[in-house]
Amino acid sequence: QVQLVESGGGTVQAGGSLRLSCAASGRTLSNFAVGWFRQAPGKEREFVAMVKRSGSTTNYADYAKGRFTISRDNAKNSLYLQMSSLKPEDTAVYYCAASQNLAATWGLPSPSAYDIWGQGTQVTVSS
Repeated sequence: QVQLVESGGGTVQAGGSLRLSCAASGRTLSNFAVGWFRQAPGKEREFVAMVKRSGSTTNYADYAKGRFTISRDNAKNSLYLQMSSLKPEDTAVYYCAASQNLAATWGLPSPSAYDIWGQGTQVTVSS
């Protein structure tokens, strides 16, 4: 089984940047589709971005396009999310997720497609 641990969250002013990291252990992450999700207080968990096993195919939520960049380093067994031009509405707990399910492999942008989750890291954007 794969274990995921996120890091890099924190508090930043609007317009700032943060880089989230997700370190995997237990199995090689290269065999999994991986993604980032977020959940704000009182809201459902929502898709941010995902990258397929090859690393060459990505998918982003509309609000993330042009501001967030997802990447993976299979040699380091890690996943990253570079976030820039952050807005107060980006405030949430950010989770990395992995899956070998067909839905995730095809890029379905839904939490239900993923079955392995990290514990989350808090991102707070102040205005």
